[in-house]
Amino acid sequence: MLKKNIRLKKSDVIAGAILLIAGVAIYYRVEIGLNYNWNWDKIPQFLYRFDDESGRWVSNVLMWGLFNTVRLSIFGTILAIILGTIMGICRSSKVVFLRLVSGTYVETMRNLPPLVIIFIVYFFIGNHLLPYSGIGDALEGRDNILVTLVTVCLAPPEHLTTFLSALFTLAIFEGAYITEIVRAGIQSIRRGQWEAAHSLGMTKYQMMRYIILPQAFQRILPPMAGQFVSLIKDSSIVSVISIPELSFRANELMTGTLLTMEIWITVTIMYLALTLPCSIAIQKLEERVSRALH
Repeated sequence: MLKKNIRLKKSDVIAGAILLIAGVAIYYRVEIGLNYNWNWDKIPQFLYRFDDESGRWVSNVLMWGLFNTVRLSIFGTILAIILGTIMGICRSSKVVFLRLVSGTYVETMRNLPPLVIIFIVYFFIGNHLLPYSGIGDALEGRDNILVTLVTVCLAPPEHLTTFLSALFTLAIFEGAYITEIVRAGIQSIRRGQWEAAHSLGMTKYQMMRYIILPQAFQRILPPMAGQFVSLIKDSSIVSVISIPELSFRANELMTGTLLTMEIWITVTIMYLALTLPCSIAIQKLEERVSRALH
């Protein structure tokens, strides 16, 4: 019965054969060609270690990097959605100046290499804006609920300025793509909806808030959620400005231990553990939205 339901296409067989050959080639190259000495028993201590002082297991280097990656992804996505929504509305505006500003922002972000954007935004925000704001200095040395909350959600006060610089950098970069998603969602609303809202005497603000945006967000929710997965992967770019996220911690650890293959395979699994559940959830969300719209 099972055999009748499973029908393999020729492309599936070819893809499976290619993957098998690639796997054998990699195994031969690493195990036989390079004569690599695997040391998987050393990896768990970089995830969790036993603290003699507290008498319990605590997170270690790779988990610290993973937590920072999650923080950057969550708060970076929130900021990117806020920025992208504002710019997306401006892109759909009839005001030429607003379209010019938002269009310049989008085209600049889309046509520059990410590394160039990171260095420009990071050094402008990190060296000129945030240090003068005094955010880190105001929290450093204090011991209250606010400091604890900032440390858990973002970073310790002494590293807060650097973390926020990376956060704003990712938000500005990803916000350009969310801008286009929001613009496409707004423009997908039928003209009759705009005319109906106008005939009811609504202002442009009321029209956008109560009629257009609720319908547009229903359409753009799946691709916007997909940007969260994209930002998880893009967060590794900020390692070049010494932000201790997962890739930075892995590279630092690899330099000190020379466990190249073990560390990067572990990091690959950790990234997949973050992105695969999100991708599956987004696929389910797309199916539900598609059914709701039809």
